[in-house]
Amino acid sequence: MLKFIKSQPVLAISFLAAVITMFIIPPDMEYIGYINRTVLIELFALMIAIAGFRSVGIFDKATDLMLKKAGTVRRIALIFILLCYFSSMLVTNDVALITFVPLTLMIFSGVKDEKARILTIVLETSAANLGSMMTPVGNPQNLYIYDHYKLTAMDFIRTMLPSGILSLVMVILLTFLIPSQVCTAENEHSSETKPAPTIGYGVLFAVCLLTVFRVLPDWACLIAAVVIAAIFDWKLLLKADYALLATFVCFFVFVGNIARIESVNSFFRERLAGHELGISILLSQVISNVPASLMLSSFTDNGTQLLLGVDLGGLGTIIASLASLISFQFYRKTDTAQSGKYLLAFTVVSIVMLIPLILLNIII
Repeated sequence: MLKFIKSQPVLAISFLAAVITMFIIPPDMEYIGYINRTVLIELFALMIAIAGFRSVGIFDKATDLMLKKAGTVRRIALIFILLCYFSSMLVTNDVALITFVPLTLMIFSGVKDEKARILTIVLETSAANLGSMMTPVGNPQNLYIYDHYKLTAMDFIRTMLPSGILSLVMVILLTFLIPSQVCTAENEHSSETKPAPTIGYGVLFAVCLLTVFRVLPDWACLIAAVVIAAIFDWKLLLKADYALLATFVCFFVFVGNIARIESVNSFFRERLAGHELGISILLSQVISNVPASLMLSSFTDNGTQLLLGVDLGGLGTIIASLASLISFQFYRKTDTAQSGKYLLAFTVVSIVMLIPLILLNIII
């Protein structure tokens, strides 16, 4: 049990929170209404599609292609940072980091400058968190808020585009702090990509996007995920992040029950009204942005400000975005890891980027 809690602390906390509130609001038929079925299905199907792409080497091929012309530490770092930024828009921030951070560490294994490695991983992490906020499928909180508030694609773009552009500019500028010493990358993947599975996973990904934008019903997305996995590789069904899905269910129950406690409901609504951006950023620093979005959505009708707040709130502390912990876990397992310096660099870079983004959204 202790091992499980250490490996899945957010799930353990969300489960405990849900159970506690069940003593206050005993289970009844209203519990069914707590669960956002569409979000759970979309997340599940996206996980299957992305696992499928990984299994056929799509990400490896893309990385090899980008690295062919790289020659210096700074140039390689910029390539990976941009890969994290743009790929996270489609495959989520955690998948982008799982894909590119280990490869970065491998390529940088011959780089003696530990500060360069740290800064590169930190900027990759920031890029993935910031790039993912640009699309509804970029991260779990976007998917949830987009569906919960029934936002349109134009609402989403108008809300996130200014922050996205400024984020990209800041990330690129910060790469100039990385030295430009010569560094060669040898990471060729010779295996051929199988066309049939690749097309199948591409179809599933397209179905996921059409479901997110409400062109197709969620049940069609679920069927497509199960059928395509069964046809090409049924083991993909085992690779979905069921802990994340269970965490969502627990928070749905917790938030649903909290919203039914009149005194708590009134307290949060009064405090949150007109302060969605600031409160969601602050709360994300403590409980991370996914739980913050689930919790605060019950107390405000201002979905766009909540969206901005929880996405920008991914910057700051190492736990503000759970995807940030992925990079840190990879880095701290390296032989030359300096965890204290990494955490310091991460916090400084996050704050340096967060302040201008907050000011931008206050001004506009």
